[in-house]
Amino acid sequence: MNSPFSPRPAAANASADLLALIEDAGRKLAAIRRAVGDVIFGQDEVINQILAVILSGGHMLLIGVPGLAKTRLVETLGIALGLNARRIQCTPDLMPSDILGAEVLEESDTGKRSFRFVPGPVFSQLLMADEINRASPRTQSALLQAMQEHRITVAGHDYPLPAPFHVMATQNPLEQEGTYPLPEAQLDRFLLQIDISYPDLDAERRMLLATTGAGEAAVKPVITAAELQGLQNLVRRMPIGEKVVEGILALVRNGRPDTSDIEIVKKYVVWGPGPRASQALSLAARARALIDGRLAPSLDDVTALLHPVMQHRMALGFSARAEGVRMEDVLGAMTQAAAAL
Repeated sequence: MNSPFSPRPAAANASADLLALIEDAGRKLAAIRRAVGDVIFGQDEVINQILAVILSGGHMLLIGVPGLAKTRLVETLGIALGLNARRIQCTPDLMPSDILGAEVLEESDTGKRSFRFVPGPVFSQLLMADEINRASPRTQSALLQAMQEHRITVAGHDYPLPAPFHVMATQNPLEQEGTYPLPEAQLDRFLLQIDISYPDLDAERRMLLATTGAGEAAVKPVITAAELQGLQNLVRRMPIGEKVVEGILALVRNGRPDTSDIEIVKKYVVWGPGPRASQALSLAARARALIDGRLAPSLDDVTALLHPVMQHRMALGFSARAEGVRMEDVLGAMTQAAAAL
């Protein structure tokens, strides 16, 4: 007879199955990280954050100066993950139809005319929108429905997008002339804002030698799109402790000036993160744990993701700019508060 304190057989079997799936996922993700790391040098943390976004089923905004291999990173990830990747270069004259597609009028041999929809580059599994802030607001908004609903509407007809579907948008933090800042509603659609910095000396040396020789390393597919969807489902099945949930809620609410206990937030922040920030922290923390081969996320995962989740979901007022207060100062205070949870 089973003890009342022992786990039920069904629950024990379910836990064992979940643990086996997590261990298998850890091996696959380690192989993906090695494959991408052989081509992209010195960006291990960036790769981990991008994988966390993709495992969470979300979209990402990459911030970095030109020449840091953002385009090659998308191509490499697309191949390693078995995804169909496409790229669009955003310019002020780019039209929504250049992204979504358009209906063209065709005439048959009998003289009958009809419209046929020609899909645009958005019909891919990994879409890179390079320098998205150079596109006009009208064109930027063309991605809103696609990012949120994974479908588009053209001429009154709905067209589903391939699954999985991820947008990887890039911005250049230096040149701001001729750009259109992304509206808050669109920024909130990005699960993480990932800052890409210069590689260290050793990584830059390895990159120099690897990319100026007779041949360059080529990545091979590691998993298929169907396997990736299985990993995404696994992330949502991973358990998350009540303490971690309470930590996420406390962290997000501390970023809102009307509910915060942090003085710098109450004084300088004009609007804070919404419920999507809580969802992003929950999913990305579980994905981060899965990448590390752990069964469940911890508060350390939540704290590590605070900057990429929050920095594009908060805005400072004019008084902050006048007094030289930066978003990094606010996020630093929030990190200290999170460490005390």
